[in-house]
Amino acid sequence: MFVLFEEDGAFKAGTILADNDSSLQVETSHGKRVKLKSSHVLMRFREPSPGDLLNRAEAGAEELDTAFLWEVSGDDEFAFDAFAAEYHGHAPNAVESASILLRLHSAPMYFHRKGRGRFRKAPADILQAALAGLEKKRQQAEAIERMRAELVAGRMPAEIAGMLPQLLYRPDRNRVETKAFEAACVDAGLSAPRLLLQCGALESSYDFHYNRFLFEYFSEGTAFPAFEAPADPADLPLAQVAAFSIDDATTTEIDDAFSVTPREGGGWRIGIHIAAPTLGFARGSSLDAIARRRLSTVYMPGNKITMLPDAVVETFTLAAGRDCPAVSLYLDVTAALAVQRHETVVERVPIVANLRHHDIEPLFNEQVLHDHSGGPDFEWKRELTLLWDLANVLEAGRGKAEDNRNQVDFNFYVDWQTHTADGPGYVTISQRKRGSPLDKLVAEMMILANSTWGKLLDEAGIPGLYRVQSGGKVRMSTAAGPHDGLGVDCYAWSSSPLRRYVDMVNQWQIVSVLRDEAPAFAPKSADLMAAMRDFDVTYAAYADFQRQMERYWCLRWLRQQPGIAVDGKVLRDNLVRLDAIPLMVKVPSLPVMLPGTRVRLTVEHSDLLDVDISARFVEMLAEPDPAEAADAALEGN
Repeated sequence: MFVLFEEDGAFKAGTILADNDSSLQVETSHGKRVKLKSSHVLMRFREPSPGDLLNRAEAGAEELDTAFLWEVSGDDEFAFDAFAAEYHGHAPNAVESASILLRLHSAPMYFHRKGRGRFRKAPADILQAALAGLEKKRQQAEAIERMRAELVAGRMPAEIAGMLPQLLYRPDRNRVETKAFEAACVDAGLSAPRLLLQCGALESSYDFHYNRFLFEYFSEGTAFPAFEAPADPADLPLAQVAAFSIDDATTTEIDDAFSVTPREGGGWRIGIHIAAPTLGFARGSSLDAIARRRLSTVYMPGNKITMLPDAVVETFTLAAGRDCPAVSLYLDVTAALAVQRHETVVERVPIVANLRHHDIEPLFNEQVLHDHSGGPDFEWKRELTLLWDLANVLEAGRGKAEDNRNQVDFNFYVDWQTHTADGPGYVTISQRKRGSPLDKLVAEMMILANSTWGKLLDEAGIPGLYRVQSGGKVRMSTAAGPHDGLGVDCYAWSSSPLRRYVDMVNQWQIVSVLRDEAPAFAPKSADLMAAMRDFDVTYAAYADFQRQMERYWCLRWLRQQPGIAVDGKVLRDNLVRLDAIPLMVKVPSLPVMLPGTRVRLTVEHSDLLDVDISARFVEMLAEPDPAEAADAALEGN
């Protein structure tokens, strides 16, 4: 006698060795002996053999139509052997019964198990839902395979082309597009951005980095929403000055300008003029909402995303040939450059010139200023020289003279009309010595304006947003506090309202004091605290992105001239700072050398997606003197 039973979710057959009514000793077709409870036996039979039964039953089950079985079964619970008798119209043999059992068991969507060998047909609505789900999975599997094959072949499926940012930067692994994309990456042996470059979905590696930033911080795009045009504060008094700005050639958001006017009886009236967009729109306006959302202009080589719409910037930027709304700080100084008094006014300022670094610095620099012959003459020389002398007095008064003699600033210029092997954009990187007379002149005037207006708010009891430094750590605060690094009692960013929301907030507050009006942000304002926190986080993120893109364009610069040797200075261990571009490189092949040692390297490999570089040591150029070694070690830390 043989039995059919279920064990561990599988059907097995075997020969009865001993039958003790409540339990049986059975030897399976594989020779394994097991002890079974009688209630676990599904069927007893005499023929065929156990092994033959399962083989024939599986073949018979494949011939049965599951949908037809569901149609002819009743709505009540039933046993498989009773259903087999009804289906065949006669007492079924062992193979016929086992075939029915296997088919019912393998179709859980059609038949729900109710116990050993017992089933109940699924309700029609549940069955239809299950079948629809099964069909959906089948179609999804076909779609995944189709999209995967297209991607591997270098073609971009339309479904995936419409959701590239999500796939690259925040993939939803429940979507069929993501499953197909990730499967294609595995089959092609490529990372996600490399596969998209191969398919032509990314024009260049630049798009990968730039779009990732947009996805995180400008998910709705960089276009501005609709906004109300700013008001024209035409009733402002016109200043009797001739003001000029000093900026880089690419600057369009010109926030600050200066004027020098002789005073009767000697001395001068020095004007520091800051663009005043807050006179054109109020807190709570659509333009305020835009600036609050962006918080700052985003800078990067070859591009920028402005905080305010271009039309608003053009309205309030301190462009030459216009009378521009401004908040002006005037200093009355003696012939000996002693500041006697200061005054802040809201007015229109005639801007007569926009001076650019590349035009002025060849004529106004350290060498010229120390030239006893006076150097070449040029327009604005007298005003710049006076402001330079005043800047030195102000710097000495703060007790924080800066030594920038060995520091260099780098300027990036990207020609997007020129294409290279790495995509659109040919980068030029130029050097400019930090701490030039123009730099110091502007910096000292801005420090004076920001500290003076910070005190103005503090003394009026009006909250502002301050930069506070104590113990070496810089933080933002709504309460005035000393800035140890600058040597001032308080410092409130107010000089760049076209590009920083903090400065805009402070300008609203300053104007409220000057006009004796209710401030835009009251004391203990929760909105002011929220703006401060959001700005701090966002401004740091924008700065990180700018540094990352500068590193990216440094690699592009190197790839524009393959095979060149590059020189640099060892900072520590195997870290080298290059001379020609602002890039630090780890060089595993670098021998042990003192910080400050000058070396020559060759670039072996660079990766624009990972923004990584591999360089090899070529030779030592010069050993450092003790001072250089100390400076390099300090910089390396």
